[in-house]
Amino acid sequence: MTNIPVNRRTFLTLTGSTLLGACVSPEMTILTPAFIEGYGPIYDSGYSLQGVPVEYLQGVNRRITGTYLGEQPVGTIDVDPYAKFLYFVREGANSVRFPIGAGRAGRSFSGDGTIEVKKKWPGWTPTKNMLRTEPEIYGPFARGIRGGLRSPLGARALYLYRGGRDTYYRIHGTNALDSIGNSSSAGCIRMFNHDVIALFEMVPTGTRVHVRSEEESLRVDPENFNRGVEVPARQVDPDLIYSEEAIANDPPPVFDDPRDGLVPGSDEANVPL
Repeated sequence: MTNIPVNRRTFLTLTGSTLLGACVSPEMTILTPAFIEGYGPIYDSGYSLQGVPVEYLQGVNRRITGTYLGEQPVGTIDVDPYAKFLYFVREGANSVRFPIGAGRAGRSFSGDGTIEVKKKWPGWTPTKNMLRTEPEIYGPFARGIRGGLRSPLGARALYLYRGGRDTYYRIHGTNALDSIGNSSSAGCIRMFNHDVIALFEMVPTGTRVHVRSEEESLRVDPENFNRGVEVPARQVDPDLIYSEEAIANDPPPVFDDPRDGLVPGSDEANVPL
């Protein structure tokens, strides 16, 4: 992972040093010609998780570690839905900034909450509000989807509570790679699966989550304000989720798989289990 100061000027500089063909910034470490460090193929819970192609990690749209210059105390998850970043605030130069996909206009969580539940490869069921407001999108999935490769919550989910009650907003993984850096969800905070796996290990339950207001985002990070575009909701063929073939190709997760974190095809991953 690149370790540089998490400030606006650094991020603007970083935008000009993206991977283009064989051009590589000195700060970057490549696992293979195709993947940036931290985003390559890995095993997780019995799944061979594909790497994130470089095209989705251009400029500021990838994880970095450095010095946090925001307004929240150490130990906070600070979310900027306008700049499309999530920060886990730590001491010194150890804070981590992740790119995110935020909710479409008017659909985002706002204010403060806490992480009260953490789940690996969680299942998903659309909320009553989703079914009411966009029945054509969510109606076919009212029965829910169990945890696994087909679940829209991806590899991990952190459940946001307020006043001891579930808000039904989540910080979660996604397979919709083009949604990261944009506004595209029904309100939840999306992350690359690789990033939400990393965040899951960093934060304990009880962690405070702060979501910046428009005013705060403009004050703290005006250069990245309103980064990205708004992506309309996509209709998914239910057969891709519920057909016998889809279910057969998506076995239940195997938690604490001894290969977790290993690279598929590596010597360590090929030992008998």
